[in-house]
Order: sequence, then structure tokens, then C-alpha cells
Amino acid sequence: MIYLLGAMNNLDNFNQLSPLKPDLTFGIQRRIRSILNWLSRLVAILFALSVLSILLLRWINPPTTSFILQRQYSAWQNGEESLVLKHEWVDWKHISPSIKMAAITSEDQAFAKHWGIDVSSIRKAIDEYEKGQNLRGASTITQQVAKNLFLWTAQSYPRKGIEAYCALLIELLWSKQRILEMYLNIVEFGDGIYGVQAAAQHFFHTSADNLSKWQSALMVTALPAPRRYNLANPSQYMLERRTWVLQYMNLLGNDTYLEKLE
Repeated sequence: MIYLLGAMNNLDNFNQLSPLKPDLTFGIQRRIRSILNWLSRLVAILFALSVLSILLLRWINPPTTSFILQRQYSAWQNGEESLVLKHEWVDWKHISPSIKMAAITSEDQAFAKHWGIDVSSIRKAIDEYEKGQNLRGASTITQQVAKNLFLWTAQSYPRKGIEAYCALLIELLWSKQRILEMYLNIVEFGDGIYGVQAAAQHFFHTSADNLSKWQSALMVTALPAPRRYNLANPSQYMLERRTWVLQYMNLLGNDTYLEKLE
């Protein structure tokens, strides 16, 4: 927006720089000014719509997400007639504290402190990459919520920019409890299995509020790549990762940590 206003002000110097006839110069100025005005209005409208959409989701549970719709389309396009998407919303009070804590431990240990973007985690990931390690994701739980709700699956710099913008708005307009509640209800735990309630029923034949620490710690091992890490047949890596999650859940404080989100 600032750049657009600056460009409009600079048009006042156009006559001094252009050798064109006054009438033609004025016509070009008017057309450019009209385009810039239109772009300014477009940016303002998009900003207002984004704020309104995120604000409404503070109280309204979404019936679906961008990622779920994309998976439905992919299944239809590839002829996956046997795929049945599972998704069932469950409120905060009906979600086990164990799965809340396991998700924080595995995905975003600074969740209670940051404002949507964990700068220290991003710096650490960049340092590791510069040292020759694989580039790992540094997205917070809030960024993952923004991505799953609104964006597309392919990674790109434009998507990361929009994701960061949405994450900051979400942190500004929602409580921490609402962010974690949303995350646990929309994240994919297995191919076509979205949300903690559907995953608990499918993999452990229980409900989200009855998940144990052991089950919760295992469930979150699938989150980095739910179509690669199969909770129905956990790999050795997943079992080792479960043990790590259980240990760090205790170190972070379990219920004491969750009290920080209130």
C-alpha cells in the first residue's frame, strides 16, 4: 500500500521527465493513477476480507479446509474411489490433555511464547542447512493452521509469505487455546484422516478425550508426513520418536504448560 501511494506521488514529476506532448502526458498520468487507485482498493478489500474471515473463525468451526478440499479433488482426479475422507470436529474440552501436549512437544515447543512465527527456530534451521544438513521445516503450529485452512500444498516463497501474514493475524485475533483446538481438528494424521477425533477412532478405536499419553505420543509422530508414517504400522523411527516425545512432554511440564495457554 505504501509503495502504491509513493508511486502516485511520483507522477507529479512525470511532465519534467517526459518529452511527450502535454495532452498525451496527461492521459498517461491519468491512466497510471487510475490503475494505482484500483490496485489500492483491491489490496484494501483483500486485507478486510482476510481479517473478517479469520475473525469469524474465532467462534465458527470450519466445515472443511483448503487441504481437505484439495485431497478430495486429488482423489477424484486420480480415480481413488475407495478413499473415504474422515473428519469430525471435537471441542477443546473433549480433547485429551495428552494429545494437546504431545502436539506442542513434537511440533512447536515455543507455542505459548511466540506470536505466530518462531524466529529462533527459523535461524536454527538455516544454520543447520548451511552446515550441510537437510533443510527442515520451521513452521509453528499457528503457521500450520493458516496453511491447512487457507492455502495450497505446494511449497513456494509466495505461500510462505501469505502463511506468515495469516499466522500473525490468527495470533492477534484468536486465543492460544483456539489455535491449538483448530490445529488438532484439521491436521492430517493419515491419508484422508483429518483431526484428532477421526484419528483416535480409526487407529485406536477410542475418542479424542480418552487418548492416553502413549497413544498421543505415537499419533504425533505421523504429523511431519502422515502419508509416509503409518500409525497402523509404526516404523522403528516412529517408535523411537514416541519415546522422545514422552520424555519431553514431562520436561515441558504437561498440564503446567497447558495452563499458560489460558
